[in-house]
Amino acid sequence: MMIAAAARLPESAPPPVNNGALAGEDVAMIKLAATLGRELAAYKPAIYWTDTLASAALGWGALAALILMPGLPVAATAALAVVAVLALYRLGSFIHEITHMKDDSVPGYRLGWNLLAGIPLMIPSFMYEGVHNLHHARNRYGTARDPEYMALALKPKHSLPLFVLVAALGPIGLIIRWSLLAPLSLLPPVREFVRARLSALSINPDFRRDPPAGPHRTRWNIMEVATSVMVIAVLAAVATGIIPLRAFGIWLAVLSASMVINQIRTLAAHLWENDGKVMTITGQYLDSVNVPPPALLPELWAPVGLRYHALHHLLPGLPYHALPEAHRRLAAELPQGNAYHGGNHPTLAGVIARLWASAGTARA
Repeated sequence: MMIAAAARLPESAPPPVNNGALAGEDVAMIKLAATLGRELAAYKPAIYWTDTLASAALGWGALAALILMPGLPVAATAALAVVAVLALYRLGSFIHEITHMKDDSVPGYRLGWNLLAGIPLMIPSFMYEGVHNLHHARNRYGTARDPEYMALALKPKHSLPLFVLVAALGPIGLIIRWSLLAPLSLLPPVREFVRARLSALSINPDFRRDPPAGPHRTRWNIMEVATSVMVIAVLAAVATGIIPLRAFGIWLAVLSASMVINQIRTLAAHLWENDGKVMTITGQYLDSVNVPPPALLPELWAPVGLRYHALHHLLPGLPYHALPEAHRRLAAELPQGNAYHGGNHPTLAGVIARLWASAGTARA
């Protein structure tokens, strides 16, 4: 998730190497990454649409089966629950791709994704657009101005399970945000609070979001109204018995489980060891995590290219379907002593174990 090093450079590649700008950096890694960023930058709409539609069909289909077929055997119910959680988690993860793509990269994709996922999952894309890119800014990553960074490795150990457990309550928080606070935000004082504090998928509690401008403001308002209307309609249908309470509970449970998985994945996205200082490009890369093949499970808990999170910070504009090839070439062409290999970790458990060992040993 990072490295927009200069505003006028393509997002898909690190800055060009020169004698002063990259002092202390791993120049070989950055030069090869820049080359790959140019060669692999093309978005393939067919992959995006096929993957998204398949994830939606599996996720919403499995959820519907859970709701409409209560008498299934326990094993079948458990299997449907797993499919619903993982497929909807994958579907929701495409919000990350939307934050990096231009409108014409995959025509119509933002609208399609918001209809299939953003609104029914209560995470319309404006909640991440204009926020996630700040995490990639060269002088923001790991600092107090980074919306997606907390020095978890420097915090007390109990902060780690709390970090995960709070995600379980995410659906409840989103329901309150969309059903109550969104309508109240028609009042200017409430609107400022909701806009600044409750309109971003961020983990930094001190982050305050700036107001949108231009076409982004119109897009934001449309998505805000649509999501609010959807949530209020669902609550009204539950209150009047149109939607059974059991069905509503299953929907919330599936969303909660997907958010918990994402929060665990977030724990393994970085090493979280920066103490607030501005970092080099190489330092940012090494504070981030790849969990590359041959491991298979990362495709489930870190879908849509998120298993290559360190590589994504090196090449944030690269589409997710190009990351495996970029990793293969970087790993094959750079020698073992190169920094690129330092960002690769074999397992989720190993990354979290390192984080647990570090936590509580220093003050943030």
